[in-house]
Amino acid sequence: MTVSHAIELVSVFAAGPGGGNPAPVILDATGLSDAEMRAVAKTYGHESVFVLPPPDAASDFRFRFFVPNHEMEMCGHATVGAVWLLQQLGRLPQGEIRIATLSGIVQARATWTGIEISQPRGKLEALPDADRSIAEILSVLGIDRSALGPWPIWNASTSRMKTLIPLNSMAMLDGLSPDFARMEQVCEKIGSTGLYPFAVSDAEGRVFDARQFPKSSGYPEDAATGIAAAALAFGLLEMGLVGAGGPPVRVRQGRAMGRPSEIRVRFQVDSAGTVQGCWLGGEVRYETNQ
Repeated sequence: MTVSHAIELVSVFAAGPGGGNPAPVILDATGLSDAEMRAVAKTYGHESVFVLPPPDAASDFRFRFFVPNHEMEMCGHATVGAVWLLQQLGRLPQGEIRIATLSGIVQARATWTGIEISQPRGKLEALPDADRSIAEILSVLGIDRSALGPWPIWNASTSRMKTLIPLNSMAMLDGLSPDFARMEQVCEKIGSTGLYPFAVSDAEGRVFDARQFPKSSGYPEDAATGIAAAALAFGLLEMGLVGAGGPPVRVRQGRAMGRPSEIRVRFQVDSAGTVQGCWLGGEVRYETNQ
């Protein structure tokens, strides 16, 4: 890799030593080609974010996101990490900011609990050819129907489509050993960018555990996936497992990889009590395992 731009590596949604999802950040990406951006992601092996001047007066920044295999429309943890880094360096404007992405405008803000970014209201869709789709999902995960919890398997999205797969125990989630060679094929058939199996950890405390197996990012599993966690929160709302009010939904991820992470999702509720979207956030720190 011959990129001369400064690269900072941050760890996002960390929930303990060695935790969080690493994100390479280039805060001044002007002049980089698509091939150079992808080369950064390939070298580091993680979703990478590139901060550019705003395309127009409607936004404060433009963010682009690359994984080793391709460009992405949106990446939650990389956005949180880049905004946090801008704040650390005194380059974050006061108040809410607007970020132009391929998936649309994303709002971001600094709160007393950390950086939060916005996502629109989630959409839930039934799987195409449900019986066949479920059979293929279970096959690629190496489990049978007895492993499932008493809720539907849905495709869900706020920015990118993820497949929510309720499992009946934490032990079942931790023991998953997917057939990664078939992951892209199965996700392609069901119109998803990744499988997101989850289990209830503490229903009363609004704590859930999940794992993310992406379709074709260039690595088999994510330590923390903000966009998937946001989609899951809306699935949990539909299932009646959480209400729109109350404390944040906490989605824990990365434990199976030795990178414990926690994503916090708070619903945006208007004066009429209607959920309009959500805010997602969590801890950010400089990555030490470089």
